[in-house]
Amino acid sequence: MEIIFEGFGKISRLSRDCIITEKIDGTNAQLCITEEGDFLVGSRKRWITPEDDNYGFARWAYENKEELLKLGVGRHFGEWWGQGIQRRYDLKEKRFSLFNTGRWSQDNQEKPECCSVVPILYKGDFCTNAIDDVLQKLKEEGSVASPGFMKPEGIVVYHTASRMMFKRTIENDEKPKSKV
Repeated sequence: MEIIFEGFGKISRLSRDCIITEKIDGTNAQLCITEEGDFLVGSRKRWITPEDDNYGFARWAYENKEELLKLGVGRHFGEWWGQGIQRRYDLKEKRFSLFNTGRWSQDNQEKPECCSVVPILYKGDFCTNAIDDVLQKLKEEGSVASPGFMKPEGIVVYHTASRMMFKRTIENDEKPKSKV
């Protein structure tokens, strides 16, 4: 039996940039636009349709398809949140907030008007003090995504060198989600 060589991967440096965004408590969603023009709508684990939906995201996506095609070819992940989903954020509507803050910003003219972007709370060198400070400010001042809502979920830390995401929640961060 031949054993295939497996090399040891490169180790990312911890002292690199990170981007901290608000972790919005909704349901994970994605849009997939192919080179061939296919338009697919998904949740965290499956493709969805208006007939087999996830909190109305597929219905909303197909109603806004022409605008959403402005996202371009690729997979576009985000959070579907607001009225009737998880924390609700005291909203009377649902919103779709894109995760990719490197490509999209709130004032990006190419971003579909029906989409928002998760708010950037910090951008700079990775530092646990910065993470603690941002989390504390969010706890004291409330949601940036939905101003006035005082029970935000937490933050997502994107470490640019490792291309990895980590989350911290305001409540029950020490417990696995299955135990909360």
